[in-house]
Amino acid sequence: MPRREWPFVVALALLGGSYLLLVVALLVADFAFTSPGHILAALRNPDIRSAIWLSLLTSGIAAILSVWVAVPLGYLLARTRFLGRPLVEFLVDVPVVLPPLVIGLSLLILFQTGAGRAVQQVVTVTYAVPAVILAQFVVSAAFATRTMRGAFEQQSPRAEQVARTLGCTRGQAFWRVSLPDAMPAVGSAAALAWARALGEFGPVLVFAGVTRGRTEVMTTTVFLELSVGHLQAALAVSILMIGVSAAVLGLLRFAGKS
Repeated sequence: MPRREWPFVVALALLGGSYLLLVVALLVADFAFTSPGHILAALRNPDIRSAIWLSLLTSGIAAILSVWVAVPLGYLLARTRFLGRPLVEFLVDVPVVLPPLVIGLSLLILFQTGAGRAVQQVVTVTYAVPAVILAQFVVSAAFATRTMRGAFEQQSPRAEQVARTLGCTRGQAFWRVSLPDAMPAVGSAAALAWARALGEFGPVLVFAGVTRGRTEVMTTTVFLELSVGHLQAALAVSILMIGVSAAVLGLLRFAGKS
């Protein structure tokens, strides 16, 4: 690199490095403030264990549902042009930009309408486990759809066109050519949706409430423990979530290189 370009590169490194230093400081502060003993003590708490298992369950269901809608939506947005496409793109992005509390409040209001009350006559949603799943799904599906759309846009449509010239219908070409080629992206979308669902707080708090042993998940556990002054327990759960997030990031990196 020419010597005259070094000042510019150093300036970029200093600006970007200041943010990275902040992230490292946050992680170091978390791990320095607690100990393995505090984490084990938190895990012995039956309420916290219940919240962890419920988080894993609801996040997994939300991730499956997210991929279920993200694959067709991502494919349609990447490969087709249709009336109302800008509106669909806008609606997909709405959960990403809306404040989380607004999403939770909107869900709560939705199930106060006539249609929502009719649904609740069949299955209780508000302030129950289905509310947790739905609150997580609304946000995580948007991120999964973005991932799948990008994956389908990167694919060359030529292979699918060749399959159609050989006698495949468009649906058969999708199932036999496009979807198998996009399977690494499906895994990435599922992992991203799961991680996003696991960290959801605002919509869950408003729509599902915080009932210990019933609708309490890891994020609301942190909130509850902090509200009663149990900083170590809140930090222990936070570190568990950091570990899960690190594992998901590693999985996404590995999937991206494969």
